Amino acid sequence: MFNRKKQPPIKSLIAVDSTIQGHISFGEGLRIDGKVHGNVLAIEGRPSILVISETAVVTGEIHADHVIINGQITGQVNASELLELQPTARIDGDVHYRALEMHQGALITGRLQPMQTPEEKPALTLASSNAA
Repeated sequence: MFNRKKQPPIKSLIAVDSTIQGHISFGEGLRIDGKVHGNVLAIEGRPSILVISETAVVTGEIHADHVIINGQITGQVNASELLELQPTARIDGDVHYRALEMHQGALITGRLQPMQTPEEKPALTLASSNAA
């Protein structure tokens, strides 16, 4: 199983009725419930988590260590550690990840490209909402 490090705290929120025009750079954790028209970039060299909620719409590139998506993304997604796609996730763009957890119902219109070194095998976890 993927070795989960201690996650940084979510210290910033873009609320449901908010719309941001422009790029966002964040440290540690960010949750988006509203709309963002621009790139969402974690500060390099620091642990980061980005949560895109079910109500969120992002048009632009995403870069973070750990990305959890429930909402809609139009643009490239880059998760340098773990990408979690929940059942309501919708991505129109290429997806780059080191480890992937994708729930039934999530939709990607684009290419899936694992990030790996030549001697590494990508970690892939498929999650199903059907518990047997």
